[in-house]
Amino acid sequence: MKQEFMAAVGKFKEFYSRYMAVAKAYTQEWIATVIKTQNDLYAHTHQWFSSHLPRVATQYDHSPQWAQKGLFYLPWFCLFLIILNYFNVFDRSPTIKSVQDPNVVIVNDDLRSMTTDGRIYTGSFVEELRASGRIDFNELFLSRIGANVTGRVSDILAIPGQLVKQGDILAKITSTELTQSQLSYLKAKSASQLADQAANRARILYKEDVIALSELQRREAEASSSKAEYRAANDQLRVQGMDQPSIDRLAKSGVIESTNNVIATIPGEIVERKINKGQVVQPADALFTVADLGSLWAVSEIPESNAYLIHKGQKVTLIIPALRNAEIEGVVAHVDSIVNPQTRTVVVRMEVPNKEGQIKPGMLATMLIESQPTEKLLVPVSAVIREDNHDHVFIREDDETYRMVAVKLGPEGKGYRPVISGVKEGQEIAVNGAYHLNTERKRQLSGG
Repeated sequence: MKQEFMAAVGKFKEFYSRYMAVAKAYTQEWIATVIKTQNDLYAHTHQWFSSHLPRVATQYDHSPQWAQKGLFYLPWFCLFLIILNYFNVFDRSPTIKSVQDPNVVIVNDDLRSMTTDGRIYTGSFVEELRASGRIDFNELFLSRIGANVTGRVSDILAIPGQLVKQGDILAKITSTELTQSQLSYLKAKSASQLADQAANRARILYKEDVIALSELQRREAEASSSKAEYRAANDQLRVQGMDQPSIDRLAKSGVIESTNNVIATIPGEIVERKINKGQVVQPADALFTVADLGSLWAVSEIPESNAYLIHKGQKVTLIIPALRNAEIEGVVAHVDSIVNPQTRTVVVRMEVPNKEGQIKPGMLATMLIESQPTEKLLVPVSAVIREDNHDHVFIREDDETYRMVAVKLGPEGKGYRPVISGVKEGQEIAVNGAYHLNTERKRQLSGG
């Protein structure tokens, strides 16, 4: 292994010697060519001067040998100076970097024109709580309409998006249950009439001493019971969706109708329909949803830690991104009295007018809720810069110097932030142009 290594080293030395010999030969040849070219150029130049300016040529011939040699090396000397100048070797005014406080910035006239100063003061601060929310139906103008009886849908007269009035028929249901209830009503009516007639005859017979008092009382009790059953059958039909005029017509005509109407209970727009023709429905099913969209709710869930800031009647600004960030002013209409145990939030609600119908239930929205004003030390948001995950402001020390100091601030409200620590009241700071001051500070630190 060692022999192979030594042999490889020997070959490398041989190759290196051969390469250096070739390189030396080419270098000598190149230098000789350059010198010959320069000599030829000087000979042609001397010949030209001898023909056109013989006095200059004669003066050159009588000059000392060192002057002629210096003229020969002058181009190479000039080339050397050009190279040194290219690399700034002859820079007569080198930049002397001064060591300065990294938080201090010195301003010039241009930067001064972009900076506005102001003093820190104590003022009325209104904190804005930003909460995500959504647009929902106003449940005071929302009705989920179902069937009054069990039956099969025979006809549908309303579709989603249709505007309806209170009392309009939305669908018809054929129901054997309604038929049985009407039959029971007619039976109860007949039984009540027979019991009344029997009680009247018993009163006449009792006056004639034909029957005893107990018999009269029995028949009067039967009449009262029949009347109660008759009223109960009437109420049952009312519960199943028949109005009193229809029940009175049934009592007069005795004609049983097995069709039950699904009636709109409020005026508004049909926003949902959950039935199809031929479907069997029950009273527990919600068939239609009717809503008055002229008034909506904006609902938001506030973390329980911020719930103490929210009270009924506080001013709210609602921002709806889907409507190009349209802003709607309002007040807090309701704050829940309980905390949701799953989400640890409290529901806050405001009423939103929607006369033009542009706002749609389900849209996302942002609620900006203003807290009660309090007196706090304030700095404008424009004076604050974020550096190394900390807030800073620039304090003016003199006409040309600002110092960047770290501050601890609270959340923004109405373009201001409350001061927790870092600065004192009355200190003069840069309220505008803090970004330009920070950029200049970094430039001065880098020596640019």
